[in-house]
Amino acid sequence: MTAPVQALLFPGQGSQKVTMGAALARDFPEAAAVFREADDILPFPLSRLMWEGPEEKLVLTRNAQPALFVHSMAVLRVVRSRIGPVAMAAGHSLGEFSAHVAAGTLSFPDALEAVRLRGELMNHAGRIRPGAMAAVLGMDDEAVESLCSEISTGNDGVVVPANFNSPGQVVISGDVAAVAAATAVAPDRGARKVVPLAVSGAFHSPLMAPAEDGLSAHLANVTFVDPNFPVYSNVTAEAVTTGDEARKLLVRQLTSPVRWSSVISNMVQAGVTRFIELGPGNVLAGLNRRNARGIDTISLGEPDDLSTLD
Repeated sequence: MTAPVQALLFPGQGSQKVTMGAALARDFPEAAAVFREADDILPFPLSRLMWEGPEEKLVLTRNAQPALFVHSMAVLRVVRSRIGPVAMAAGHSLGEFSAHVAAGTLSFPDALEAVRLRGELMNHAGRIRPGAMAAVLGMDDEAVESLCSEISTGNDGVVVPANFNSPGQVVISGDVAAVAAATAVAPDRGARKVVPLAVSGAFHSPLMAPAEDGLSAHLANVTFVDPNFPVYSNVTAEAVTTGDEARKLLVRQLTSPVRWSSVISNMVQAGVTRFIELGPGNVLAGLNRRNARGIDTISLGEPDDLSTLD
């Protein structure tokens, strides 16, 4: 039997929940070691926040991002020797840092510190210029782009497509009034549903520009090496094969849309026959029902999930 061509996927912000990773640390010493390492690196006990809450503190951008990253890395540490060769990887937004650690582009400690700073910078940008986001369901990409361009020429500020998640699911992001205006018009343009998102800023939009300089300056002092396998960029949807390119694109990602459906399509075209989502939840596996029809996708995040590998 031919071995599957495997790709790792890593989730982004929104998949966090209280108790995340607690059972994993209880059952797998190698996972517990990851959480201890994170607690030693950060100036606060991240594992306690992840396992005990409170939820209103965990969901804050500066906490949710390192929590998701560390959970994904704990799962990776457990399954790395069990899943066989990996051909490529990708991560949704924050998850792109996880993908690069999996590929060896940068170290776990360096990525954790960068992710924590990224969350703080994004939160600060959201305070400087408050923004909003909403998921638009049932419209094609071009129609959403056209609507955003139309609204952005008015007096309500800027709204742009932020996440092209799957056919018929696009997240928009921008100034509060502009997102509200687009949300009001979208049903008349074919949207089946529009869902406001609980976020602290307009992620992946021009409103995140204040965060770019801080992240760029930090990453300039972080060691990046060429990845052991290609990592597909949210910004370009293409394979990244050098450390220098990875560094630049992780900064550009802050103000660029996440081209997730194109990322998955390009990975399928590159020969992937099995996707493995590592981290809490199964959001990316759900999106793959539309993005990668007929391609096997499994989600591994808790001990019960990992038992399928035994």
